[in-house]
Amino acid sequence: MQEYGLQLYSVRDAMKKDLPGTMEKVAKMGYAGVEFAGFYGYSAKDIKKILDDTGLKVFGTHTGINELTDDKINETIEYMKEIGNENIVIPGAPIGSKRQQNATLARINAAQPILEKEGISLSFHNHSHEFEKKWFTPIFYPRLISETNCCLEVDTFWAFNAGVDPVEHITKYADRIRLIHLKDGIKQGRCKPAQGMSLGSGDAPVVAVLNKAIELGFRIVVESENQKPDGISEVTRCIDFLKAQN
Repeated sequence: MQEYGLQLYSVRDAMKKDLPGTMEKVAKMGYAGVEFAGFYGYSAKDIKKILDDTGLKVFGTHTGINELTDDKINETIEYMKEIGNENIVIPGAPIGSKRQQNATLARINAAQPILEKEGISLSFHNHSHEFEKKWFTPIFYPRLISETNCCLEVDTFWAFNAGVDPVEHITKYADRIRLIHLKDGIKQGRCKPAQGMSLGSGDAPVVAVLNKAIELGFRIVVESENQKPDGISEVTRCIDFLKAQN
């Protein structure tokens, strides 16, 4: 049976109140693993114990680019090794000017070989704005592709929202992808912002993306952002949708 991970940002309301109990609920729903979005003050040893107790695998972590600077990267590596994480994902970074883009690309290129030596891959997670040109700032995504060798964690809804065909995109860059975000939502309109939805509730091509991701052998991480009426309800709807596809 296909395994699915959960981006724990989806249940951030519950994680803040009870991290161990929330991860236990996630495991009981049928998620095989998790992608962390912060550790809420828990030590690596404590996180490892919770993972062992729940049987959840670590699919990856969203780790800020500031945690990969020269003065912090060794501490970050130590934490990741303790919890058994082999995939660090930068969830976003400053790219609003060419100077910011240059700094972000330089940090990626400096950190990646250090992480690789420790058996940890480095990926970059997109939103929509990495595909968009604003004023005199270059479009960031082509620069990320051509000026780094980092992996790509494709957020398939945000790519879709930016006018990128997510199935074509993950097929084209399959050799650089270890993880994808399987996400649904309603695309931005002329007078309305984009809106995330639980899987099967929006207008993104979720099933087509899912089938292609399985075919290509990616690890699939579910993310749902709205928490309606709460995170646990949201991700329960998502896993129920996925179970119905099998």
